[in-house]
Amino acid sequence: MSVDGKISTGDTDALDFDRDLAQVFGVKEGLQQYYDLEKLTDFCSLNTGRVMAKIGINDRENEPQKIPVDFVIIDNQPHLTDKGIIYLSKWVKTLYLVTTNKQHPAYVSGLDNVQVIGYEQAIDFSDLFQKLKTKYHIDRMTIQSGGTLNAQLIREGLIDHLSIVIAPIIVGGKTTSTLIDGESIHSLSDLKLLKPLVLVSCSILKDSYIHLQYEVVHKI
Repeated sequence: MSVDGKISTGDTDALDFDRDLAQVFGVKEGLQQYYDLEKLTDFCSLNTGRVMAKIGINDRENEPQKIPVDFVIIDNQPHLTDKGIIYLSKWVKTLYLVTTNKQHPAYVSGLDNVQVIGYEQAIDFSDLFQKLKTKYHIDRMTIQSGGTLNAQLIREGLIDHLSIVIAPIIVGGKTTSTLIDGESIHSLSDLKLLKPLVLVSCSILKDSYIHLQYEVVHKI
């Protein structure tokens, strides 16, 4: 994220941190450190169909190199197309597609390594995480989604650790997504939704980047 907590350079899908920061002098020089740290995350990654579409998964023509990583993709609209599902199946070890959309193309993909986990009205993330653990034996998962889903998961007590790379840039813009978006709290009774953190480490990286690691405090 940026120093002011933004995870995009603006408020439209045409703008993207990965692509845009690589063009900004004073930031692009240290950007590779983020990708190096990203390679050290868990062998299961949770993201959204919107992000997958935004990075061009539906339009990729190259044959991907298989990686030993499972993807859990949340996609209700859907944002992923038939082509995007096929590409992901070739790229990842197993694709767990989570959706409330009964017409999602993943249902008819016929691909051996695509598992569809469906919900009727809204995705119950506590139930989903329990399923992933007990049925699919996923004990650890790195969440790399957008600010709205991040907010929901952390407020439901489903995130235990934070690993944040801070890029040396200020973006601004009140409608630009941040690390944690979602609904604001509205009263003193909502203070229970706030999550205190315990700092585990603070590393100063090259080119003015910082890596922060926290444990999330779950109140008993």
